[in-house]
Amino acid sequence: MTVPLGGVHGFLGPNGSGKTTTIRMLLGLVRADSGTAEVFGERVPARLPHVIDRVGAIVESPKFFPRFTARQNLALLAGAIGTPRHRIEEVLEATHLADRGHDRYAGFSLGMKQRLAIAATLLKDPDLLIFDEPTNGLDPAGIREVRDTMRSLGGQGKTVLVSSHILAEVEQVADTVSIIGHGALLAEGRVGDILGGTGVAQVRVGVASPDRAAEVLEADGFPVTRDGGQLVVGTDDPSAVTRALAGHGLYVAELVPVRADLESAFLALTAHEGLGSDADRVAGQVQGGAA
Repeated sequence: MTVPLGGVHGFLGPNGSGKTTTIRMLLGLVRADSGTAEVFGERVPARLPHVIDRVGAIVESPKFFPRFTARQNLALLAGAIGTPRHRIEEVLEATHLADRGHDRYAGFSLGMKQRLAIAATLLKDPDLLIFDEPTNGLDPAGIREVRDTMRSLGGQGKTVLVSSHILAEVEQVADTVSIIGHGALLAEGRVGDILGGTGVAQVRVGVASPDRAAEVLEADGFPVTRDGGQLVVGTDDPSAVTRALAGHGLYVAELVPVRADLESAFLALTAHEGLGSDADRVAGQVQGGAA
């Protein structure tokens, strides 16, 4: 599987599918039983020392001194890795923390703590940033802050590899994605191509007698699910739905195409992989190469 240079690449899959293990192998934290991986054209882990200065990663929960300010924590790290002190202000600006740099870490929200962790990874100005489930445990405001930061970094030409099981979140920031299940690559490419290539086509139907309408449509071979008082029908021909219902005296009050999203694409991709129950649990909630 390949991660393009530049932009945000989503690494998607349900919990337990192998995302963190893959990332840990790329960073030399665990050794693969078989297969190969390269970062910037260098085989890892054997050649990792040759590229590690170009990589920043957050794999576990960030660890900082709670009584230190953001600037003090970053200054300590900068001294440890030999980074010029002017980088501290630059990374605080890049993560929108410049006005909170004198505040103690202990008083930070979860979203601010995660942004400070991103700031720490930026100290050595890496070309590749790897974030493993960066929005886990964050409230909506924190999720938005981290999402905006990732989008900004990708826009600056950095390569951002972000793993997640929260499909809707990644869809808002990723340019390209890789989707895995049970350790196998199911699909990868630009988000638009993934959405357009999975055959996911649905319409939302409003009708006076939804139970009867569901029976009619299922008898005609349409896949049907209930969504409150409406039906969601799988078809790429909405007119066929209206004809089928009208033939039984059922008239449509509402017929709206359902926009394809990563969640529906994921469900379609994993329908024959024995992952349906996993996908249902994570609904709504990349082994990288070329970078």
